[in-house]
Amino acid sequence: MNSLIRKCLASVMVAGAVLSLQSAQAAQPQDLKGKNVVLVHGAFADGSSWEKVIPLLEARGLHVVAVQNPLSSLADDAAATKRAIDAQQGPVVLVGHSWGGVVISQAGNDDKVKALVYVAAFAPDSGQSINDMLKGKPAPVWAGELQKDSGNFLTLSPKAVTDDFAQDLNPAQKRVVAATQGPWFAGCIDDKVTDAAWHSKPAYFVVANRDRMIDPRLQDAMAGQIKAKVTHVDASHVAMLSKPEAVANAIIEAAAKAQ
Repeated sequence: MNSLIRKCLASVMVAGAVLSLQSAQAAQPQDLKGKNVVLVHGAFADGSSWEKVIPLLEARGLHVVAVQNPLSSLADDAAATKRAIDAQQGPVVLVGHSWGGVVISQAGNDDKVKALVYVAAFAPDSGQSINDMLKGKPAPVWAGELQKDSGNFLTLSPKAVTDDFAQDLNPAQKRVVAATQGPWFAGCIDDKVTDAAWHSKPAYFVVANRDRMIDPRLQDAMAGQIKAKVTHVDASHVAMLSKPEAVANAIIEAAAKAQ
């Protein structure tokens, strides 16, 4: 009998937990319906890098699309992003991580784009490439861990992923990040933005304070240059995986203000 009672109590507790979770999800205000978020991943990544952020955005009623960049050139990635923007009905918040910041600076001039969100990203000016931005600065440690294939596409070594790219993820997550890398064409570092969208669009910037890929001091400087609303997070370069709530909140703020 005692065993039966314990089983009944356990069932009641599980049912209660499920109902509580459902109630919490239902309580999320769906106040941002009709607005869209287009997420642009960076080098050494793919659209799945946004997997933890997407449900948080959708819980607020946002329609979310993650672009799968070919990572073959700025022109190719901007074109893929532009197609995603074109497919949306209504205003768009355009979000870029890392190299994706260069892409949204190029593609964000579309009239549908109402705000730009940079997440541990580069934010170049018109006529500027990543190489231009890094000129005169010492090479980062991870640069020596780059692996180049026969097509001149780059990936990070497992060591670089573990130590520099995603150091605040657990070992299993790091292995997934390493395995799902999107090879990045080496020539992208010299591709220049023609007309930086942040000159005419409201900008937001999530600075990753423990970033070893893009110096947080450079991120702060870029955020200041583009007059962005800044959020600092205690995170590695992949802040959207280690601190998804903070990243989602910055995007939600941009969406809430987008007109």
